[in-house]
Amino acid sequence: MPGRNHKKFSTPLNQQPLADFKVGVDNVIFSVDTEKNRLLVLLVMRQQEPFLNYWSLPGTLVREGESLEDAAYRIMAEKIRVKNLYLEQLYTFGGPERDPREEIGSYGVRYLSVSYFALVRFEEAELIADGVTGIAWYPVKQVPKLAFDHNEILAYGHRRLRNKLEYSPVAFEVLPEMFTLNDLYQLYTTVLGENFADYSNFRARLLKLGFLSDTGIKVSRGAGRPASLYKFDAEAFAPFKDKPLVFI
Repeated sequence: MPGRNHKKFSTPLNQQPLADFKVGVDNVIFSVDTEKNRLLVLLVMRQQEPFLNYWSLPGTLVREGESLEDAAYRIMAEKIRVKNLYLEQLYTFGGPERDPREEIGSYGVRYLSVSYFALVRFEEAELIADGVTGIAWYPVKQVPKLAFDHNEILAYGHRRLRNKLEYSPVAFEVLPEMFTLNDLYQLYTTVLGENFADYSNFRARLLKLGFLSDTGIKVSRGAGRPASLYKFDAEAFAPFKDKPLVFI
């Protein structure tokens, strides 16, 4: 069956003019509110067409002489202040007609989005509202219809985050330097769901990996017994950095 865009061409694709691209960066910025067990994503309200007054992912067009990563960090710095974060390139979204601005002009400029995903500490993140009519943390489960193809980008980022938690130490990038095993468990259950593993199996698995070191410090929370504080031992993890592991 022909693709949805083939009908618009009266000549074969290999005879069409080369596409003229503008490159943008869109950031899927996640955080975990462990007190309310919510996975959050940062959204901003668009102030111009197309999609005026729609929520969207924080994004920007790449400037001349600017790298993709620099653009990703720039848009982060314009929207949020945070000391600790994890950032990596996610995927490139460049399908025809993903942006209504492509129809402007004789041929139209294609808008390609190189997406990044980030994970930041909720307690430390400070949102920047300067010049923005709307900026907010949205629970991932309650995200509305977003501008452009940003719901698709968000869904892709959510899948990547889940995979990263299962196969890498990304969680320790956004936990405090010292944490209880329950703190760690709450982060995992918020992202992966409460049924991903019971606490005792989770605890045994993480301790067996040998990357958590007991600080010898205990902390009291509520009426229960004091809990031990742990640190992620990056040196112990280093020999396994490029090997496939399962954290849960």
